[in-house]
Amino acid sequence: MTRVAVFTAVDLEARSLAHWLGLARVPGSDWPHYRAGALELVCVGLRACELEPRASRVAEPALVVSAGACGALSPGLAEGDLVVPETVVSPTGARYATAEVGSLRRAGTLVTVDEVVATPGAKARLWVETAALACDMESAAILEWARARGIPAVVIRAVSDTAVRGVPADLAAVVESDGRVRTIRAVRAVLARPRAFVDALTLRSGTNAALKAVARALGKVAHS
Repeated sequence: MTRVAVFTAVDLEARSLAHWLGLARVPGSDWPHYRAGALELVCVGLRACELEPRASRVAEPALVVSAGACGALSPGLAEGDLVVPETVVSPTGARYATAEVGSLRRAGTLVTVDEVVATPGAKARLWVETAALACDMESAAILEWARARGIPAVVIRAVSDTAVRGVPADLAAVVESDGRVRTIRAVRAVLARPRAFVDALTLRSGTNAALKAVARALGKVAHS
């Protein structure tokens, strides 16, 4: 049985994927940590800022997966479309090749960014500059962590927000750096900007579609 360590950025991603994959919460963990069979899933925070301390609690894996939602840069991607890149580019320009895993078809490039890409215009500029299909804030750090340990790694993401939608700053601020979602911040955002409620519902719908696609792909990896 191939042991697979799955790292997500946000508590919501970890809980949703654990639910759909039938993973149980690891007893005594102070942060989202789930396990069943060959899969172990951990929330490592935005920009993978909690990766080092939390990954030290994970059994030595044979494969590392950076999983969760991503933002589309290519206009051809729709909500829920799977993004399994061959290459990940870091904010400094470093490039990481991903591993070939089972029947998953890898294609194109994903770029890891330092900050949320908040507007369609910013997404368009990033697409022109990098030719990347999509962006996230964690995959480069996760692949670097895996490379340092000689562990093959792959990225399995899916689109939560299309190229014509950004993630408004007030909604991005709802998520703490360690991946926890602060409901009170969402309430404040809606009170300050009524349109934020519609934006939040749209983002939630896209995120659900994305995570369901990722869960299906992870299920295949677990049984490959």
